[in-house]
Amino acid sequence: MTVDETLQALLRSYKRYYNVTTENAVEPFAAEAVFHTHDEQYFLVKSATLSEADAHEYIFFAASQNVGYADVQKLDERAWTEGLSRVVPHANHRSTDIVLVIVAEHIAEEAAEYIKKSRHYKSYRYTFQGWSHYSLVAIETSTGNFFCNRRGKSLKKLFRNIMRQTGGAA
Repeated sequence: MTVDETLQALLRSYKRYYNVTTENAVEPFAAEAVFHTHDEQYFLVKSATLSEADAHEYIFFAASQNVGYADVQKLDERAWTEGLSRVVPHANHRSTDIVLVIVAEHIAEEAAEYIKKSRHYKSYRYTFQGWSHYSLVAIETSTGNFFCNRRGKSLKKLFRNIMRQTGGAA
């Protein structure tokens, strides 16, 4: 599969549960996916609320033919800062996860090493107002290889299944 075909397959799978946009995506990203959830627990009537929790997820998709170390570093930095700028910590904020998905024809070896070691985390008021985790997954379309950081391993499995279902290399 080409870079564009792979990106479109991923976006189609995300459209089921996420708000996906390609027109107004933040530069340098090709697309964004956003998911918000609000959970309430109450006792007998809604006015007797026991707890509330808000969770958010922002996914940034980048597509390129060749990705080097400097490219991954810039994308990583941009996704993390853009995701954090959207966080609004408050008493009911549980988490805001930020995900970067890179789809490229070729990924340099130094870039792959950077991806594996990449990690970001932030807590708000010692986690009393939530936290933010960061996942990074890169797909090399020419070989079908996946590179990810530690938090991206579950996404790697998901993307591998998506590629199998759409006829791409896995």
